[in-house]
Amino acid sequence: MKTVERIMIKLIIIQAICLLFFQFLFHKEDSFLELKKMARYEGVHTENYTKVIETFNDAWK
Repeated sequence: MKTVERIMIKLIIIQAICLLFFQFLFHKEDSFLELKKMARYEGVHTENYTKVIETFNDAWK
């Protein structure tokens, strides 16, 4: 059982290191421009709540 616990702890540590590395990589400026373009295309980077509310209000009339 101790060997399984050791392996699991090592996997958790490796996963945490990879998570931190990729989080740093994704949040670095000027990297992954395709993702930034996709966010602009989808409109998730701006506050557009009024348009959504107006759309729902028009649908119920």
